[in-house]
Amino acid sequence: MGLPLFITDAFTDVAFGGNPAAVCLLDRPRESAWMQAVATEMNLSETAFLLREHAGWRLRWFTPRVEVELCGHATLAGAHVLWEANQIGSEELAVFDTRSGRLTCARRGGWIEMDFPAEPPIGPIDPGALLAALGKPASLVDHQRNRMDYLVELADEAAVRALTPDMRMLARLPMRGVIVTAHSNDPRFDFVSRFFAPGVGIDEDPVTGSAHCCLAPYWAQKLGKREMVGYQASTRGGVVRVSLRNDRVALGGQAVTVARGQLTVD
Repeated sequence: MGLPLFITDAFTDVAFGGNPAAVCLLDRPRESAWMQAVATEMNLSETAFLLREHAGWRLRWFTPRVEVELCGHATLAGAHVLWEANQIGSEELAVFDTRSGRLTCARRGGWIEMDFPAEPPIGPIDPGALLAALGKPASLVDHQRNRMDYLVELADEAAVRALTPDMRMLARLPMRGVIVTAHSNDPRFDFVSRFFAPGVGIDEDPVTGSAHCCLAPYWAQKLGKREMVGYQASTRGGVVRVSLRNDRVALGGQAVTVARGQLTVD
């Protein structure tokens, strides 16, 4: 009997939108090298591995190249799969123990709300190499970092959408990735963003939940709002609702499973 394997599009309500993640339900603990090999084979931005434990589920995330500390869209996909596959009750919380602590997901009126740690910017950076890698955008407003990523604010949405970074230069930067953001021109959204992480095997991530753990406190301070809606302006695109709750961030999204099967190689 193979291991259940799902492909789920996260932060979207339609198939082939948002950010696809593979979700594998494990029957026992597996070696990191084995999980990395599976993630490399899946060749999606993230593969989530779920193992039932006493208080919930052990959750680990792998890009095609490395294991990561925090991932939003694969957590959303994992929770969606657990409910859809009747692994947990329809009104039950999805509880995950991860490298970033305990995370929970709840169903909220057709959306899934994830309770994640806030990852606010912790200080400015020397922008030289970063801006060179981004193509030296002329409309720079701010440049900071948190524990995982660089954050760059540009003057407008058009500048964010027009970026064509040098991925080789970005991959040499000593951080997981780079968040680029601006105010949204669309009244439905408070801000837009893009996320680049070639150093961990993802040139541009379609929709990045963990980046919104930084974007939420950043824009909350600038806009004087605690509840906002972000749009990640990748080719696929996706909508993320954010709500800042002290040192936590509630991330809201939807998900669609597009494939179900089995991992036949053990």
